[in-house]
Amino acid sequence: MTLIIKRLLALWLGLVAVAGSAAAAQPTLDDLLARSAAPPGVVFEIVDRDPAALVVALPWVKQAGERLKARFADLPMAVVTHGQEMFALQAGSRASNLAIHQLAEGLIRDDGIPVHVCATYAGWRGLAPEDFPAWIDVAPTGPVQIRNYEALDYVRLVVPRASLLKSR
Repeated sequence: MTLIIKRLLALWLGLVAVAGSAAAAQPTLDDLLARSAAPPGVVFEIVDRDPAALVVALPWVKQAGERLKARFADLPMAVVTHGQEMFALQAGSRASNLAIHQLAEGLIRDDGIPVHVCATYAGWRGLAPEDFPAWIDVAPTGPVQIRNYEALDYVRLVVPRASLLKSR
């Protein structure tokens, strides 16, 4: 009986923790732009089930980055993509996803915004870090990469899902 109570208590505490973190509202782009002072940095999180999501997500990041830079000139930023969409960045799919590759390369080269993909998720699909171009950083895991930025006080900005961006 005591074991069951301990397990139920542990489950309840876990649910409270998850509910609490889910209830914490993520800031929006407008929230960040309305701040009087720049955050230490911004990490854009892209995670979508749509394999073609980067077609709309990367232009959104580009525009958001430009707006943030106009407001806070030296704001460091990064992108972490760790859903189905990240597979469009494979080196072998460059020809079929040329626009996506050019957008991602431009973020890195022109805007100084590094782009990270998730090695763990890639590994589940039988891919190695070498399957991505050298200019893409293949992080051990997407969520940990985001937490690493958050440990540097970067603010996580969740990129709207492709279905929402396409409907605008």
